[in-house]
Amino acid sequence: MELTDNLNIKGFKPLITPEDLKQKLPLTDAAAHLIAQSRRVIQSILTNEDKRRIVITGPCSLHDKKATYEYAHRLKKLQDTFANKLLIIMRTYFEKPRTTLGWKGMLYDPGLDGSYEIEEGIFRAREILLEIEKIGLPCATEFLDPIVPQYFADMISWAAIGARTAESQIHRQMASGLSMPIGFKNSTDGNLSPAVDAVKAAASPHSFLGIGRNGQVIIAETTGNKFGHIVMRGGSEGPNYSAEYVAFAGVMLQKAGISNGVIIDCSHANSNKDYRLQRNALIDVAMQVKAGAKVISGVMLESFLAEGNQKPDKPEKLAYGRSLTDGCIGWEETEELVSIFANSVK
Repeated sequence: MELTDNLNIKGFKPLITPEDLKQKLPLTDAAAHLIAQSRRVIQSILTNEDKRRIVITGPCSLHDKKATYEYAHRLKKLQDTFANKLLIIMRTYFEKPRTTLGWKGMLYDPGLDGSYEIEEGIFRAREILLEIEKIGLPCATEFLDPIVPQYFADMISWAAIGARTAESQIHRQMASGLSMPIGFKNSTDGNLSPAVDAVKAAASPHSFLGIGRNGQVIIAETTGNKFGHIVMRGGSEGPNYSAEYVAFAGVMLQKAGISNGVIIDCSHANSNKDYRLQRNALIDVAMQVKAGAKVISGVMLESFLAEGNQKPDKPEKLAYGRSLTDGCIGWEETEELVSIFANSVK
C-alpha cells in the first residue's frame, strides 16, 4: 500500500508527561500561595475593586538563568518599595512567535544552537519559574502552543495571547480553561475588535481536544474564563496608548458588556518597535492614570539588565543581561519608569 501519512515527518521523540515533570519539579506551598494570591489581586485590579495598578515587566524572552535571577531580585526590591501602589509581575516568556524563521525561545531551543532539545527547555522553564517565585515574584508568560500550559500553567499568575493568535479559535478555547487572567492583544493592524471578541469567546464554556496530565489525549470541557481583557499594543497605523484610543476602548468594552480594564503594552507598535520610545508611552499612560482613567489596569514593559538587544549566538559569546529578541530598556530606566507610574496611582 502506498504511504499517505507522516510523509514530511523525520521522526518522533518521546516527551516527559506533565504529571512526571511536576513530580520532579513540584510546586511548593509558598509558591502556590503566591500564585493564588497574585491572581486574586490581578482580578481585583481588573475589576477596579483594588485601586492599585499592574506592571508586567521583564525581558522580551528569557535565555540566561543567572541574568534572569539577578533581574528578579532587583525587581522584587521595586515591588517591596511600591507594594501599596503596584503589583509587579515578571515577564517569563519561553515561547516566541516568529513571522518567518528565527529563534523560537528557550522552551524550543535552550542551547541556542538549533538542537531543539525541547524536553530540556521544558525542565529549564519550570526550574526558572520555581526560582523566581521563591524570590517572591509572580510570573507572566505568553502561551503559544496549546500543549504547553499543562507543563507549567500552574505557576503562571497572568498570561497573554498574542496579536497573531488572538483570533485563533484554538487559543480562545484554551484561554477559556486556563486558571489565570488572560490578556488578548489587539491585532497587528491595531484593530481592537478581534481582542474584544476573544475576551467574549474565552468567557464562555468550550469543549476541545487536548492532553491530560498523564499525556493522554482528552476532551477538555471548560467553564469559561471571566477575567479575560484586552492588551493595547498599537498597530501598523501607529500607537494606540493615548487618551482618545483608551476612551474608545472603554466604550467598546462597555458595549460588549465587558467590565474588566485594559493593559497598555508600551512596547511593540506602541513604541514603533524602538525600545527607547517605551518611556513616551508609559509617561502618557501615567498621566492618564493620574487624571483618573479607571479603565487602565496596568502597563507592560520590555526591560532587562542592559538596554538594547543582540543576535542569538553561542552562550559564551553573548553580552550579559541583554535581550536576544526585541530591544529592551535597561535597569536604570526600568526603575525610573516604574517609579513614575507608581507615583501616578492615587
